[in-house]
Amino acid sequence: MKANFQNKKLIVFDIDGTLTPSKAPADREMISLLLRLLERKQVAVIGGGKYALFREQLIDRMPRHDARFSRLFLFPTSSTAFYRFSRGRWRCVYEHVLSRADKKKITMAFASVFREVGYEHPRKTYGPPPIEDRKTQISFSPLGQRAPIPLKEAWKQKHNSLRARLARLLQRRLPDFKVRVGGLTTIDVTKKGIDKAYGIRQIERQLHVPRKDMLFVGDAIFPGGNDYAVVRTGVDYVKVRGPEDTKKIIQALLKKPIHGTSA
Repeated sequence: MKANFQNKKLIVFDIDGTLTPSKAPADREMISLLLRLLERKQVAVIGGGKYALFREQLIDRMPRHDARFSRLFLFPTSSTAFYRFSRGRWRCVYEHVLSRADKKKITMAFASVFREVGYEHPRKTYGPPPIEDRKTQISFSPLGQRAPIPLKEAWKQKHNSLRARLARLLQRRLPDFKVRVGGLTTIDVTKKGIDKAYGIRQIERQLHVPRKDMLFVGDAIFPGGNDYAVVRTGVDYVKVRGPEDTKKIIQALLKKPIHGTSA
């Protein structure tokens, strides 16, 4: 379906692999482009990382208390939380925290699946433990969230089929939850029904912007990808291969209409 994307009122971005390299800060050019875009559009960001990581990747690289923050909306941990800028600071609007029992069930399922496939954690990991409690979701990052990107890329090239298998086995053990792959190496587990389609519905509800006025930009718009859920919402979207592609999309939004296909 062809559309005049320049007329969209709100642009929704995935973060890792779209605005930034995996779990890394956005570069200066991306920050500059986002700030320019915020002068014309509302912008929402949905990703699997915690709010603290969103700050590291985006907010802390922008001018403090920028007036444009009133048009920027953050949906961390796969949209299980929502933050907006109000009265001079970022405030949590909602947060769907997993119960202690849910967290235990998920971590036990990971342990069971690891035993089934004979998976062993690498000796060296980076940052938080490979299985990380993000309050509103549980995430598995085999090398650790802070692993260097070249190591993550090498792991994905070698083990992506293993990651897909782990996700399938986890989903069978956790029918009341949603399991999805994200970023270069991660597997995320949230409550069932919580995905980026849920995020789109929350954006519509919280910001009062109809879906026809939104454009989604992401790198994982394929079956099994953590951006794929947006397809069923009917929102127009653009699939990118990385941050450099995203910069071109933003530049086009700032300069002239883009015409594309929602497929």
